[in-house]
Amino acid sequence: MHYADKKAHVLVVTGGATTNTLDIEHQEVHDDPRKWSPLRKSIILFIIACAALIAGFSGDIYNPGISDIERDLHATSSQISLSLAIFTLVQGSVPLFWASISEIKGRKLVYILSVVFALVGSILAAVSHSISELIGTRVLQGVGGAAVTSIGAATLADLYDSHERGTRMGIYYATQLLGPSLGPLIGGILTQTSSWRATFWFLVAWQGMCLFAFVFIFRDTFRRERSLAYQGALRRRRREHCQKTAKWPAFGQRGTSTATTFDAIANIEAEPAIAGMNSKHTAEDIKLSFADINPLPPLWQVLRRPNNFTMLFSNGLSFGFNFCITYTCTRTLEGRYGYDALKTGLVLLAFGMGNCVGGVLGGRWSDYTLRKLKEKSGGKATPEARRGMRLESTKHVLFLFPIPVIAYGWLAERQAPIAAVCIALFFSGFFAIWIYSSTIAYIVDANSGRSSSAVATNSFFRGVSSFAFGELAVPLQVGLGDGGMYTLWAGLLIICEILILLVFYHGGKWRESAEEKERKASLEN
Repeated sequence: MHYADKKAHVLVVTGGATTNTLDIEHQEVHDDPRKWSPLRKSIILFIIACAALIAGFSGDIYNPGISDIERDLHATSSQISLSLAIFTLVQGSVPLFWASISEIKGRKLVYILSVVFALVGSILAAVSHSISELIGTRVLQGVGGAAVTSIGAATLADLYDSHERGTRMGIYYATQLLGPSLGPLIGGILTQTSSWRATFWFLVAWQGMCLFAFVFIFRDTFRRERSLAYQGALRRRRREHCQKTAKWPAFGQRGTSTATTFDAIANIEAEPAIAGMNSKHTAEDIKLSFADINPLPPLWQVLRRPNNFTMLFSNGLSFGFNFCITYTCTRTLEGRYGYDALKTGLVLLAFGMGNCVGGVLGGRWSDYTLRKLKEKSGGKATPEARRGMRLESTKHVLFLFPIPVIAYGWLAERQAPIAAVCIALFFSGFFAIWIYSSTIAYIVDANSGRSSSAVATNSFFRGVSSFAFGELAVPLQVGLGDGGMYTLWAGLLIICEILILLVFYHGGKWRESAEEKERKASLEN
């Protein structure tokens, strides 16, 4: 069978001939989001960036009020740690389901549903009367705040081509990671002037504004023609439809043979998903529903590629550092420096500002590096572009990252002047997000057609890592001190950087090999 799609500029040949790569990401669609005006794109970026703060605020906004919560709800430090860690675990796990829904029903519905969950969770948290109730509401908040972390990057992939994504990813993730630092400042002010419950009422107001924006301003960027998950489900539905409507002849009957019917079904299996978009069955007979949502196949498609797994493991471990430093820094400032909630929030803002500056500059540098290397390679741009164009921008800062991490640990251990601690925090945040903005853009670029699933899987790794280090943070801090703990963290971050370099040098070969195996398996089935 030969099939030529002139719009996507590809040729798919089955039956033994060579198959060219199908560029599903550039399939022509009605009302292409990438052709929208810069203003409309910027408005959508602003909306999802604000919504991303829901997760950042929810995770840490009540940190300055931990002492008050322990007293009011008669909670132990381990219960408080659980309320923080379980939020990150849920927030990391649920995105797999939100991403699957978004690949069938679109982004807008998921955003609206998730913000409603977060809103209800915040209201219940504000009126909690026991630590058990608070932990339960944190689970609900985690479910609600998880969607933007998983499909926000996918929305940007819908809007921007690969050469523009680094800058936007940097802005988006800088805003998301600003929450853990800006949240404690706001939480400190609210706790000082009112009570810890006021922090959750602040979240209710913020989430209400985001819900309004998603309902009345946000325009869905999802296009089913560009989703591998949607096309896979559609192909499965078409196969089932063919099986149900096929006329199976009696044994020995002349006319249509059983083999002919089998051939028709096999052709559906081999047919490119995009080829079926204009079919009569697609438009009139076949409609996808929530029953077609299954997060496991997209998850496996992402994880079975070595370049993805290596990068996801690195990102998860490095994000565990982000969670750990904001949590333990709060304990250090309150215990060793004797700071109140407001002063603690102001110091933590240094880490958030480092995230913000590093995200913007790192994203721009990533796009600039990608553009220059593409020019040198004659305009070719695979996700790694032979030697990791997207990851090239991280090479200059990879091994600078551990320096401020070690510095922070020993400065805090020796109770150094707070200005020095703030400088170490700033550069820790700066280098963390500089690297992260490029690695997350790489994950999106390397998974065309399933970007939301890839980012959701990244969130899962982040959530598991944050949960683990949230539970280990206090024992490590007590046993090793800040100096020993963050020297250990520096060693773990070096491992993360080695993994990034492995993908930089070998990721292209790994990805191409995995894609070739996937194509062969698809044709054989």
